[in-house]
Amino acid sequence: MRPAHAPLPDAARARVRVRGAVQGVGFRPFVYALAQRYRLGGFVANDPEGVLIEVEGGALPEFLVALRDEAPPLARVESIETEPLLPRGEHRFDIAASRGGAVTTRIGADAATCEACLDELFDPASRFHLYPFVNCTHCGPRYTLTLRLPYDRANTSMSRFAMCADCAREYSDPSNRRFHAEPIACPRCGPRLSHPIADIIACLRAGGIVALKSLGGYHLLCDVTNEATVAELRRRKGRDAKPFAVMVASEASLDRIVEASAAERALISSVERPIVLMRQRGALAPSVTPGLQALGVMLPYTPLHHLIFHAAAGSTAGRAWQNEPVDLVLVATSANLGGDPIVTDDAERKLTGVADLIVGHDRDIVVRADDSVTAIIDGAPSFIRRARGYTPRPLTLPRAVPPVLAVGAYLKNTITLTRGSEAFVSQHIGDLATADTVRFFEQTIDHLTHLVGTAPVAVAHDLHADFASTRFAETLGLPLVAVQHHHAHVASIAAERGLDAPLLGVVLDGHGAGSDGGAWGGELLRVDGPRFTRLGHLAPLALPGGDAAAREPWRMAAAALHGLGRDSEIATRFPDQLRAAALAAMLASHGCATTTSAGRLFDAAAGLLGVCAVQSYEGQAAMQLEALVRHPRVLSGGWEIGAGTLDLSPLLAHLADDIDARDGAELFHGTLAAALADWVVQAAEQTGLTTIALGGGCFLNRVLSEDLATRLRARGLVPLLARQLPPNDGGLSLGQAWIAGLLIAEQEQR
Repeated sequence: MRPAHAPLPDAARARVRVRGAVQGVGFRPFVYALAQRYRLGGFVANDPEGVLIEVEGGALPEFLVALRDEAPPLARVESIETEPLLPRGEHRFDIAASRGGAVTTRIGADAATCEACLDELFDPASRFHLYPFVNCTHCGPRYTLTLRLPYDRANTSMSRFAMCADCAREYSDPSNRRFHAEPIACPRCGPRLSHPIADIIACLRAGGIVALKSLGGYHLLCDVTNEATVAELRRRKGRDAKPFAVMVASEASLDRIVEASAAERALISSVERPIVLMRQRGALAPSVTPGLQALGVMLPYTPLHHLIFHAAAGSTAGRAWQNEPVDLVLVATSANLGGDPIVTDDAERKLTGVADLIVGHDRDIVVRADDSVTAIIDGAPSFIRRARGYTPRPLTLPRAVPPVLAVGAYLKNTITLTRGSEAFVSQHIGDLATADTVRFFEQTIDHLTHLVGTAPVAVAHDLHADFASTRFAETLGLPLVAVQHHHAHVASIAAERGLDAPLLGVVLDGHGAGSDGGAWGGELLRVDGPRFTRLGHLAPLALPGGDAAAREPWRMAAAALHGLGRDSEIATRFPDQLRAAALAAMLASHGCATTTSAGRLFDAAAGLLGVCAVQSYEGQAAMQLEALVRHPRVLSGGWEIGAGTLDLSPLLAHLADDIDARDGAELFHGTLAAALADWVVQAAEQTGLTTIALGGGCFLNRVLSEDLATRLRARGLVPLLARQLPPNDGGLSLGQAWIAGLLIAEQEQR
């Protein structure tokens, strides 16, 4: 076959192969409409590889251009190939029956309600008027309700709902945008809500907490301006300080609460409808985002969400209300308790005592999926968490590799399954700290393996032997590939960027088992596919208390003081910490394990500046430190580089000298970025490599990422930030899979 732009003879017939996410997204009726427009004959059908078209007529070139340029909004066309055929004189065009065989196509991701469905939702003359489950081939649930392939209604949680005559007619009509829309439903035949919208609004207005069943799980909702209610939600959920996300009625309501750039507006209104971090204006209850400037905001993405805001705006006819700010802004946080996965069922038992009103419906959630979280970093979207709206959309690897399952790490777990040059990365699973989350992890592997339809020949896992993911990998009876944590971070960025060549990597995170058995986390690596060399690391700091040091930044501040020879200051500097004197004595007498972790370096700075002594969630100290920064500044002489080691002791000594917290935060960020840039430039000169992957959770810090990337570009280097996956452990499984795939391919060649 040839690419679609290759010339074909006039009045020819062609076989056209379209690959990608092209089933269940209205692609066949789209092709049918194009064929009618250009008066072409032939057929279109779904088959295991995607969509197959045979078409003939004088306007064939115009048809092929439109096929590429006008594809439906949810389609993800990866390739269009054409093959010339002998004309048959065919003038009629049909939608043919699907063809069987081994499935290599895929399911689309869940999508926000489209404009056409919203028009119907608020049109009193429409049969979908105020119906909370209206959808079409351009929008609505996909992945979260699919049991298995092929993507037919019988294989989804809609199978229990028999279509009424009207829905059946639209489902069967190629000219209708609901042609083969598998979740099609209406008030006569579809799912129903357990409570009227008016009850939801009444509860929210009265200061109550509502549990609402959404696409991938339950949300907990409350009024974002009611401090007492937000504080009560924190108490009931057991979430002391971790920030809540909020939902606003429409773009018209954004300016009341955040400063939104054009890029942030485009991202928040995209069909995926992620949460987007923006700078808040301070109009919310203080307990929504304690100590932070960034606020996670999302727009409604289901008809039910829109109906809640519509009622809050007075239930006026039409859609004009969406062009004006709506006073109701909602905390919209995942209904998960104690570190467990988001609740998808049995809500009456699980959420009683947490929510004042539990609102469900009778359409089952097959696959749980949290809301995706994003930010604009260095001018482009970046993920903090990738889930609803994006999963199970695959990433394209630099080249095909044998099928591999990669099981990720411990925190922010995801799994990856490869199929040829495709890498299917699961939705965010979470920290593998509870039995329910480990069960979710195992269910996700089983479900994704069946959907992708490939059997892995090996399992990639982290070097850490005690991770639940590693222990699970060992039970599968497949060859194991242990992958060093920070190598996987760099490989993840290389894989998503299509880079199959040597590069440098700076990895800054909280912890990863080193190949020497040590605690790594501030690493400069040279990576060449499945192999890496450690070129350098941050100067080690003591890790007093082991895991306790990661939860209590004052301990890392004490470690910094010890490293500076100022042990005598530890007890007096932290009088509220009962173990401070004992910890100082321990450090002075026999020391403890050390770490090169950049995450612990952030903790040390936050502890020295009095920003955060004890954390209630991972990354709290670093996030609060970043929130203080207005303009990063560089401390002259704030670092030293020797034998590959980057030592920021001069900076820490300055921060320990009782300076203002904001000044210290700005100096810390600016100096760290400048020091890293010098470190990388030296390595680039020594190796001749100019491409630098910036991986690890510390690169979720916008100030650091943008400052360092700018400095590297100014020195003629090419920095690569993670774009299609998070830079933290949420992207780790992709790197594991890519490394393992390359190693197995090498073995097969030998």
